[in-house]
Amino acid sequence: MNIRGKISTLRKNKDARALASNFVWLSILKIAGYIFPFITMPYLARVIGVTGFGEIAFATSVIVFLETFTDFGFNYTATRDIARCREDRIAVSEIFSNVLWAKLLLMTIAFGVLCILVFAIPSLYEKRLLLFLTFLYIPGHILFPDWFFQAMEDMKYITILNVVSKVLFTALVFVVIKEQSDYVWQPMLTAIGYWVSGFIAMIFVYKRFNVRILTPVLKNVWHTIKDSANMFVSLIFPNLYTNFSTILLRSTCGEVATGLYDAGARFITLIDQLFDVLSRAFYPFLSRRIDKHTIYVYISGIGSVLASLFLFFGANLLIKIFYTAEFADAATVIRIMSVSPIALFLMRTYGVNYLVLVGKDSLYRNIILFYSIIGLILTLCLTPIYGYIGMAITIAGVWVMRGVTTFLCARRYRNIKR
Repeated sequence: MNIRGKISTLRKNKDARALASNFVWLSILKIAGYIFPFITMPYLARVIGVTGFGEIAFATSVIVFLETFTDFGFNYTATRDIARCREDRIAVSEIFSNVLWAKLLLMTIAFGVLCILVFAIPSLYEKRLLLFLTFLYIPGHILFPDWFFQAMEDMKYITILNVVSKVLFTALVFVVIKEQSDYVWQPMLTAIGYWVSGFIAMIFVYKRFNVRILTPVLKNVWHTIKDSANMFVSLIFPNLYTNFSTILLRSTCGEVATGLYDAGARFITLIDQLFDVLSRAFYPFLSRRIDKHTIYVYISGIGSVLASLFLFFGANLLIKIFYTAEFADAATVIRIMSVSPIALFLMRTYGVNYLVLVGKDSLYRNIILFYSIIGLILTLCLTPIYGYIGMAITIAGVWVMRGVTTFLCARRYRNIKR
């Protein structure tokens, strides 16, 4: 069959069309995720400086623990479950409703925990306004069910809404943040964007997909939470050496060191988000066709190697373009963590997009538990002594070890299965 014939066959294939559409819209989504931060980053660097970046990074690290608790792994388990029964609107409504009520319950608990911590710990009490404003992101995130649109392999609407929220956020940054002390409003602006687009997204879920929010049944909500426990553990424990490191770094080395690390790590995050496009596009497809996993491996693997080379050799140029001179040392963070795209490729490709989909989520959980403990130990040893350099080495090193282990376990399982 010639190339034109293969293209024609793919165009007639429903799965191939859905996968291509998902990839295109997710790519647009992530491109928007690149463009708008790049627009605001130089402005924020000039106005709020390294100290402001450090304070925002600290508050975000605290709230990420609570956000991960609220999500409880549903972004993966619910996506997988809906993708497998998406033609059954009754079943889809039940899953969607149970996840929504579970998230609201967990968010209430998380807010209670935040209040206790803020009023019990003096250092958190001093930053209570920033922390509470950052927490507003969580209810907005709940209202913005991108996991549902991913499962339905219909990312067009959620992409448009996400772009709208980013346009709103970007415009408000230039209007609201005028001086260094205004950094506290940055997380609130992000939350506003999610709240607005989230309300519109819920209307789409109701109107376009005919999904109904059912009355909560405590038993069903509890089973939903219980069934996602393994994935929750897999997501929450890495915070012991990632977000906890940021909290520890600020406590021991101050806001400047935290800001330098955050400035460099942002580029690692942006690159990771790019490959998250492939992961999210393939995830619902692979949940039905795991035999096509090799295709995903080749595409993501080549891209991750190129990304690592770009980060290592382009570190100084990136800092020069997007930041001021006071951020120069952040280039070292980028070079140290330039191996991260390859490590994250191994973690995601053979973890979430393989072990979880073949029912070995408990094995995936155990790998993460082990390396989270290793990461916590290294964080406690290296971060207080070597500051943001020690933090960068710890996170990149743990990611590499975890990625290699995940790959070896997945390959061993595949060989046994054969």
